Amino acid sequence: MDQAPIIEKIKKLLALANSCNEHEAALAASHVQRLLSEHNLAMADIDASRKPDRADKIETTVAKTLPKWLRNLSAVVSTAFDCQAVHHPANGKMTFIGVGADVQIAAYTFIYLDRTVRKLCANYMKGHIPLNLPNRQRELMRQSYYLGAVSTINSSLKQQKVETPVTTGALVPIKERLILQTMSEIGNLRKMHSRRSYINSEAYYKGLADGKQIGINPGIEGSPSSQRLTH
Repeated sequence: MDQAPIIEKIKKLLALANSCNEHEAALAASHVQRLLSEHNLAMADIDASRKPDRADKIETTVAKTLPKWLRNLSAVVSTAFDCQAVHHPANGKMTFIGVGADVQIAAYTFIYLDRTVRKLCANYMKGHIPLNLPNRQRELMRQSYYLGAVSTINSSLKQQKVETPVTTGALVPIKERLILQTMSEIGNLRKMHSRRSYINSEAYYKGLADGKQIGINPGIEGSPSSQRLTH
């Protein structure tokens, strides 16, 4: 079967996925995902048919100070979709930098996973943690749960990338060069260092287990409309 018409349709949807209209962008991205699945295609197949000449930036709102689990999540998602994530503590923004549809999918996946992990953690805290537990202990269990869930997400995304590579071999150095070029234009980037974390093993392993409930692929369709992405 000639897949050229499908690839062309996906390219047009990818253009819409970069729309400033958040609803239109999310809808187009979900259609891209569906077509890739139905026709057994990967983003590598689409990227192979075009030569990128620049990297794109998408910005979303986070906290000015990121907890370790959220820093880990941004790194995990960026690696999975061949992107880079830059946190701006001065204004509480996160900038995803990538080529083509990679950056759009990475940003929406990050928002989806952030929201989903927080919801799972809230349910865990409500159902398993006594209300009279000291606040310091409650926070330790909360952060331990988050770290466990992100660890499982990391494993899932790594496996997904092995099965369906985001970028073809020939395009890897091209994308890396374009991303580094865009990062250099931002300037004044500081490398984030993580301190050693103390964890509650019970909460951590519960997070590991609950992380398996999270569907990675629905990240595009499940993008929360309350978060605004801007180029």
